[in-house]
Amino acid sequence: MHPALQGVITIILGVGGCIGYFYFSNQLLDKVIYPAKGPNIGRNINRANMIRPWLFLAPAILALGLYLAYPVFETLRLSLTDRSQGGAFVGLANYNQMFGEPKFWEAMRNNMLWLIVVPAASTAFGLLAAQLTDRLSWGNIAKSLIFMPMAISFVGASVIWKLVYDTRPVDQDQIGVLNAIYLSLGGSEPQTWLTNPPWNSFFLMVVLIWIQTGFAMVILSAALRGVPEDTIEAAILDGASPMQIFFKIKVPQIMGTIVVVWTTITLVVLKVFDIVFAMTNGQWETQVLANYMYDKLFRANDWGLGSASAMIIMLLVTPILVWNVYSARKEMR
Repeated sequence: MHPALQGVITIILGVGGCIGYFYFSNQLLDKVIYPAKGPNIGRNINRANMIRPWLFLAPAILALGLYLAYPVFETLRLSLTDRSQGGAFVGLANYNQMFGEPKFWEAMRNNMLWLIVVPAASTAFGLLAAQLTDRLSWGNIAKSLIFMPMAISFVGASVIWKLVYDTRPVDQDQIGVLNAIYLSLGGSEPQTWLTNPPWNSFFLMVVLIWIQTGFAMVILSAALRGVPEDTIEAAILDGASPMQIFFKIKVPQIMGTIVVVWTTITLVVLKVFDIVFAMTNGQWETQVLANYMYDKLFRANDWGLGSASAMIIMLLVTPILVWNVYSARKEMR
């Protein structure tokens, strides 16, 4: 069968199945379980209305449980087993071995560095861009240009920035923008930027900051526009300068949104993998947790260590995720 025809049939079956589920489950609830007739008609209608939302949500809850909860428990189980012993239970041996590896601590150190630099820089640049572009007549064009990197995949952005950091031998023309600037400023010879620790980690961080600044700008720009004009006008009448208005009037009023943006970017940073994998593959002391997990899981084929490192990433992400959801719901209220 032609793949296009298979796709059409799949769509028809999927959409038809959803429509059929909602129609027949609704009929079952209203006609059989709690019929809207008889002496208990009022009670039946109320009970049916209480159950109906859960009935409609049931497929989504089941799918989430299958695709989210099951992998977590399976990863936890694998992290307590040893592949070389046929999957035998070994307790916390994989975690002990992982904590004894210098590469793991290098990944932890680099992740902490990414957590300090990237969310702070992305949020600060996003806030600055949001404030400045709102004052420009061509602000929407500027916002589009700043937001554009969000449409590029992490691997695509890495390829672009590898050209920026590119290094050619001394006797050849340099195509890397950074080396061209460095040599024009009197540098003695081209630098291999991605092989010089610890600065190479910062060069990798620039890629993620470049991508995430657009996201921060869009969210913070909307928040800045929500600041009441009367408070700004009152500050102007009191003689406040633009800097005082920005830092003492606007920023405190959008602090909740800044925290949400900050924590959202923090979640992205904890899962960063593509940029490091595409640009250095974790070499030259640029290892991060996600790349360490990939190395153990798919290169060393050691599911125990790979799953243990995955659990560490999940433990780091979970509190920030909970805080992010709490802050977002607080902002919505």
